[in-house]
Amino acid sequence: MIKVVVFDLDDTLYNEKDFVFGAFKEVAIYLSKKYGISANILYEDMLSILHKEGRGKIFNIICDNYNINEDIKALVQVYRNSKPKLNLYEDSIEILNKLRCKYKLGLITDGLAYVQWNKIKILDLEKHFDNIIVTDELGREYWKPHIMPFQNMADKFKVSPKECIYIGDNPSKDFFGAKKIGYKTIRIIRQEGDHIKARLDKNYEADYDISSLDELIPIIQDI
Repeated sequence: MIKVVVFDLDDTLYNEKDFVFGAFKEVAIYLSKKYGISANILYEDMLSILHKEGRGKIFNIICDNYNINEDIKALVQVYRNSKPKLNLYEDSIEILNKLRCKYKLGLITDGLAYVQWNKIKILDLEKHFDNIIVTDELGREYWKPHIMPFQNMADKFKVSPKECIYIGDNPSKDFFGAKKIGYKTIRIIRQEGDHIKARLDKNYEADYDISSLDELIPIIQDI
């Protein structure tokens, strides 16, 4: 019987692109004020580079294209410290409200601690969860798929991992450690996200796949 329901954050409870795009806007505004270049043009260029090249070198390319002598580390800090407007998916709000009356709720998320906590605060998630683990606070070596955050979550509620279920979106890290210690796992495959097309071997895939959190309760009840 499941007693604890644990969620991933990015692309599970909200669309991470909202953070990425909002953070790009803040970098564009920063550069616009400093160098007199249109913030809108800089922002659109960043999105174009993202589409063509991915996230890795966007700020380097922008600086090269506009002949800007800017500290890339400073731009990264502007990005990471940004606090754009974020909203939970509609089904996230509904499911969290429905689950609260019967289960303990947990959140386990990877990423730099202060960045993830910014997202958690913006999304007002602390009121929904009984325990939140930002794995970076345990140490970089304990980011998912390490078993420690999953074990710590079970220990917090004094339950067996077999009484826990984890819902995430990224098969490369979300399910391996959880399954290893006995969690049941559910992968949400939304219409958009960085990992929707990823398929790995059975050790890394979840026990169940869903396309909406509305499908969650019947699965939990059947386990």
